[in-house]
Amino acid sequence: MIALRYAANAVISLSLLTASPAQVRLDDAGVQRQLIDTVTGREATHLQRNTSERLRIGASVSAADQPPPTGCRLVGQAVSIDPPNDTLVSSFPPLQLDVRTPLEPTVLASGGRSYLIYELHLRNFTSDALQLRSIEVLNAESALEKPVVAFQEEQLRELVRLVGVDSEATRLTLKAGQGAVAFLCLAFAGGTSVPTKLRHRVFSSGAVAEGPTIGTRSTRIQALGRPLAGTNWTAANGPSLDSHHRMGLFVAGGLAQISRRYALDWKKYRDGKSYSGDARDVNAYFAYGQTVLAVADGKVVVARDGFPNNVPRTAAGFTPAVPVTMESLPGNFIVIDLGDGQFAQYAHLQPGSVQVKVGDRVQRGQSLARIGNSGDAREPHLHFQVATSPDILASEGLPFLFDHYRLSVSGSHWETRTMDFPMGSGVIDFGALR
Repeated sequence: MIALRYAANAVISLSLLTASPAQVRLDDAGVQRQLIDTVTGREATHLQRNTSERLRIGASVSAADQPPPTGCRLVGQAVSIDPPNDTLVSSFPPLQLDVRTPLEPTVLASGGRSYLIYELHLRNFTSDALQLRSIEVLNAESALEKPVVAFQEEQLRELVRLVGVDSEATRLTLKAGQGAVAFLCLAFAGGTSVPTKLRHRVFSSGAVAEGPTIGTRSTRIQALGRPLAGTNWTAANGPSLDSHHRMGLFVAGGLAQISRRYALDWKKYRDGKSYSGDARDVNAYFAYGQTVLAVADGKVVVARDGFPNNVPRTAAGFTPAVPVTMESLPGNFIVIDLGDGQFAQYAHLQPGSVQVKVGDRVQRGQSLARIGNSGDAREPHLHFQVATSPDILASEGLPFLFDHYRLSVSGSHWETRTMDFPMGSGVIDFGALR
């Protein structure tokens, strides 16, 4: 889980699913009225209700029937009512708003959709306050740069967070020198092409800042094997804007990064519960002691053991067995170098269970350790992520796929997912341990 809170606003609950189609009305910025033709929030809500109704009557539900994670905007084809032309009025100096993406996104396949998950870091370099009014995402593959989607003020209040003290009432006002982060997630419906390049326009009162072009295929996605065996697994705290993983922007090594951008907490449930018996006993949890597997061939670069288990969190509270530090945060910890600057990280392992040492070469499917409750873990689970360095926090989280697993959303119908990242609810079956 790695649930350590790094700021007052580190854990949030956002919902862009009820957003209406974006209509840009910025006459004072000299911009033509444009209508973004997207899958609307009403359609997303209908999708969610339809899924719930099908579950209620016992009908089969697939991954494609589920709505995207909280905060992800469903996207169709973008069109402009009026042909694009030179409607933006040039000014000097241009709006002094820095717009950058620290880690360019890579298209990620999940449940029949294609996702782009990334952030815009904004900073006001003027001596006056700037009011954010809209962010437009443009298809930069051609000179026309048609809009893909736009976020208006109502949606921006949900997805933007100020650096420092943040409040919903003031988060769209950037004071002189102040920064903000916009957490973006675009979910392209099946059959909708994903542009290879994007650009962003950030509108303030009477002015617009033009962001640089970014790519959408920046990382080679690793096709990984299973990290666990057996069934009844749930991939919790995935890249949703109500997940502390997704919102976990943390400064380490002098850089603000999100190492847990695509992290998953693997938990095991039966009849809706993760344990049976005494909630304070790690042995009561179904995930505890389960075998952890190498997801790929690689070299072990971190193998740490010796941290004790925590007593799981209950209504009485939670106190870690040892103080939380940069070293103890992941607890017993294994990192495998996958090559190409990518590292598979396994956290919160059972004390005494780590079977490898630094320098070992491991093979895909090899037993590495067992699930524990060490480090900053509230209950037994496996925290798994792929990142740009072996450090659990001083790195950028990278997307990855599992080459094969079975998924049941309805509880009775199973579907096989290949080259897919698990999002949303459902039970995952990785197959028996061989």
